[in-house]
Amino acid sequence: MVADEGGPDILLHANVLRNFGQSSVADRAGVELDVQQTERGHQAVEVHAIEAPDDLELTGLSDLQEIDLDEIRSAPLQPARVKWFDKGKGFGFANTFGSEEDVFVHIEVLRRSGLADVQPGEALAIRVIDGKRGRMATEVCGWEAAAKSSGL
Repeated sequence: MVADEGGPDILLHANVLRNFGQSSVADRAGVELDVQQTERGHQAVEVHAIEAPDDLELTGLSDLQEIDLDEIRSAPLQPARVKWFDKGKGFGFANTFGSEEDVFVHIEVLRRSGLADVQPGEALAIRVIDGKRGRMATEVCGWEAAAKSSGL
């Protein structure tokens, strides 16, 4: 990572990211964090927020392009767990709490949400809509991050 104003690289250790409730960060995502100087250089000690890169296009998301933006934004965040995700294929599935129905998760939705990858069993908060081909996620965030931002 590099600070907005430039300067030396900042190490973001996986454990610090996990404490925020995420396992990955998309390339060019904005990350708000606390940094400390150590003998080994600048290191992140706490992540406060992750914002998706602002230069992403909706490639691969034709299903979302035909749905009203208000409907997408008004879908509530729901607790979910990753069933499986294949970064190479660019998609996977999650299950929301209390439902056995699979929710399609596209890699572009992850990227727009500031994530690069998710792991099986990972706890998430997702917004779900009924798309042309079934239930699909429109936003994904780590469960801990969603709980912090909503005051839970």
